[in-house]
Amino acid sequence: MICKKCSREYPSEYYFKASGICAECFDAMSAEEKQALQTPSGMHRMTTTAFTIDGYEIVENLGVVRGITVRSRSIFGTIGASLQTLVGGNITLFSELCERTRAEAFEMMLRHAAEMGANAVIGVRYDATEVMDTVSEVLCYGTAVVVRPQAATQQS
Repeated sequence: MICKKCSREYPSEYYFKASGICAECFDAMSAEEKQALQTPSGMHRMTTTAFTIDGYEIVENLGVVRGITVRSRSIFGTIGASLQTLVGGNITLFSELCERTRAEAFEMMLRHAAEMGANAVIGVRYDATEVMDTVSEVLCYGTAVVVRPQAATQQS
């Protein structure tokens, strides 16, 4: 790919920090610029577990996109969660860790889709695997597509 800032060629990798920007230019950016690049605008509302988006037609299928993150529980978190199991109910320490991990994998998938030129992701799914004791991998994947609003006559 060609960097949008310096016009140098750089390798395209789905897990890269920002779409269209090489690592050197990304590192030189302010925190605000980095945050703006890392959150593809509008992509959250254009994701679905279905394979269509009502009111839109798929004009291009760009392929599979994914976000993968691997997390471990700290010894303190494990002890705290073990104490919570004695009382029963929701184990909030693990719930919060799981939610953060899924959100991170989801955001990585959206960045991968944006890098490919997608404006939507369909068929979104999650998968989790225990890599080793206390270490889990969470994968979020879907199909990156380019959609456009359907013509008014087609929607009726």
